[in-house]
Amino acid sequence: MAAVDAAAQGVAGEMSDFMHAQVAVVRLLEWIGEDPTREGLLDTPKRVAKAFREMTSGLAVEPRSVLGTVFNETSDQMVVVRGIRFSSLCEHHLLPFTGTAAVGYVPNGRVIGLSKIPRLVEVFARRPQVQERMTNQIAQALMEHLSPRGVGVVVKAHHSCMGCRGVRQPDAEMITSCVLGCMKDEPASRAELMEFI
Repeated sequence: MAAVDAAAQGVAGEMSDFMHAQVAVVRLLEWIGEDPTREGLLDTPKRVAKAFREMTSGLAVEPRSVLGTVFNETSDQMVVVRGIRFSSLCEHHLLPFTGTAAVGYVPNGRVIGLSKIPRLVEVFARRPQVQERMTNQIAQALMEHLSPRGVGVVVKAHHSCMGCRGVRQPDAEMITSCVLGCMKDEPASRAELMEFI
């Protein structure tokens, strides 16, 4: 019975937090001069709260949980997954930045399932972020979990905080990279990664 009560309190607490988020959106709408009771905005607070929960869902996920099982393989040639689309939230303005990531690694006797790399990108993208940190986090997590000879990550993105406000440069693209291990120490490995992506 105590477990049921605790679960019920947890649900009530979550609902309370969800309601608080909706009230915050109502206040924001009022602050900008809108009427949150007009027909088009009636469900907006609920939609915004749900959207923010989804866009920040990576905060509740431990990176190692998505990396899953590794496989022993003798392959020592570079593995690259490119064109991984993502959407994240700039932590400075809570506006989206979207783009693609390319992730490569040189195995050291172990490989990881193909789908795990895009999932790892999602874990870090679905958090309030800055692109530089996200790029480093992806590389570090793969290095720590898989222990490859080297890792390289290149992220390209367009930032709404720069496109729809401030300097208003919607076509400007930010590119960040992080190379570790042999990709940092060996120019030939780094060049091979850049050629692939």
